[in-house]
Amino acid sequence: VQLQAFGGGSVQAGDSLSLSCIGSGRWFSSYGVGWFRQAPGKDREFLAAIKWSGDSPLYADSVKDRFTISRDNAKNAVFLQMNSLKPEDPAVYYCAAPETTNTYYTSWRWYRSWGQGTQVTVSS
Repeated sequence: VQLQAFGGGSVQAGDSLSLSCIGSGRWFSSYGVGWFRQAPGKDREFLAAIKWSGDSPLYADSVKDRFTISRDNAKNAVFLQMNSLKPEDPAVYYCAAPETTNTYYTSWRWYRSWGQGTQVTVSS
């Protein structure tokens, strides 16, 4: 499965932004998808993950009250709605899929297919 992330941009603190992850391949709807981010000089950080079925999403504590992950399998898409963006949120945001279907994880080490990343900038 191949992924592409879209929707990054430059916003003000407190604004919202919606990211999209578009997958190719007929089996995309069978894969869990995770969102991660990486800021310069920092480790890759888990944000959210969603099962192939769209239920039981997982969130990092740092974003669980502000970010929402969802998916539309008919469109081969997974979304990350980000509200109340903060000055500490700027990073390159990535979506990723694990190697096997019907799985999803919080650790980036279990993900094998990565989108190209989209930059998010937040100014205060």
